[in-house]
Amino acid sequence: MQRLDEIGRIFYTENGMPRYKQYLDEMPGVPLSTLWTDVKFIDSWGEEALSYPTQKPEALLERIIKASSNEGDLIADFFCGSGTTAAVAEKLGRKWICTDLGKFAIHTTRKRLIGVQRQLKKDSKDYRAFEILNLGKYERQHFIGVNPNLREEQKQQQLAAKEAAFLDLILHAYRAEKTEGTACFHGKRAGRLVVIGPVNMPVTRLFVEEIILECRKHHITRVDILGFEFEMGLFPNVLDEARGKGIDIAPKYIPAEVFDKRAVEKNQVVFHDVSFIEVKPHVKKNAVAVELTDFSVFYSQDSIAHAEATLKKKGSRIVVEKGQIVKVSRDKDSIISREQLTQHWTDWIDYWSVDFDFESKREIIRVQNSDTGEFEEQWTGDYIFENEWQSFRTKKDRSLELTSIAHECVPGRRKIAVKVVDIFGNDTMTIIEVTI
Repeated sequence: MQRLDEIGRIFYTENGMPRYKQYLDEMPGVPLSTLWTDVKFIDSWGEEALSYPTQKPEALLERIIKASSNEGDLIADFFCGSGTTAAVAEKLGRKWICTDLGKFAIHTTRKRLIGVQRQLKKDSKDYRAFEILNLGKYERQHFIGVNPNLREEQKQQQLAAKEAAFLDLILHAYRAEKTEGTACFHGKRAGRLVVIGPVNMPVTRLFVEEIILECRKHHITRVDILGFEFEMGLFPNVLDEARGKGIDIAPKYIPAEVFDKRAVEKNQVVFHDVSFIEVKPHVKKNAVAVELTDFSVFYSQDSIAHAEATLKKKGSRIVVEKGQIVKVSRDKDSIISREQLTQHWTDWIDYWSVDFDFESKREIIRVQNSDTGEFEEQWTGDYIFENEWQSFRTKKDRSLELTSIAHECVPGRRKIAVKVVDIFGNDTMTIIEVTI
């Protein structure tokens, strides 16, 4: 039997290691290297760059998606970051699902995909609508669901235990001390009493009015109200009413991160102040346009006085105090200066959008029946916000339209929802009623 090395297929390296010789003209195609050196990095000044730390080149995702799927297939990315996977999948005619825990990731991806839709429309190509679903609120079910097979007394005991666990969780995340002895207040922090809103309902006007009554009864002047949601149209009128009675109420959103144990333990959970939107509808015949007239924020992170006191050497620090972003600087001569970075209310807005027929699409989830084991459709009580028009800032274009297009509507009374995403990535929504 003839040996391989006798026909010239085996050769030896300098270290005496045998190697098998192959000839390219005997092989179909060109071998693909496992080192993809032809995929270029994203230039910081390039059109594709979004200044997102983990952003990947579209060419890289395009190669992966083309090599592993066909048109119409479903692509999933559970750590979507800046949305490269979704953007490339949409361009290549794939369906996609993307998720991320970071709100900046979701917001960056949303704007990017709207840009993809606009380009596809400009090129006369098909594009599809997409939905953004916030799954954080469903984690609250853990704190309100009880075993239906228990006796009534046991159900009440289980519910009470879950409510206590929920209050302890929120107080711990807010770094507040638990208090007892009053009907409304759950804790205190930095000289302010703390009230935690319902786990499964918005904070309503009636809820706030009861707090005001309790404050007057016990001569309390400073209160923080923490809630997952607040009744539409609740602010700012109710705060003005409380202020007129000598009570300073600060409403704050409970973030979804409160359910992340690691974030709570590392004190990374931020309870943001509630913002307010003012809009003006312009109705003409069967069309309505929406003008964004004001956006008020009351964020405070640190204070100017504290920044000035702790800035020991030459340098600067950005401070957010009472709805203003201020740059505090100390020069080489130890002279401190302030520069207000937010000059107008529009400086706070990164994105805003309009749903011209809010409450037209119910949010439905599938819930497993504990008795039959079958899944049933159930309305969550919420509606899906549909972005029918939007304006937002990009890295290259910082302009913002403040009046929407005129949208043709069926005559009658309807609710219009307006959503604003601020520069910190927080969503605020308001609803108005108009008659067409």
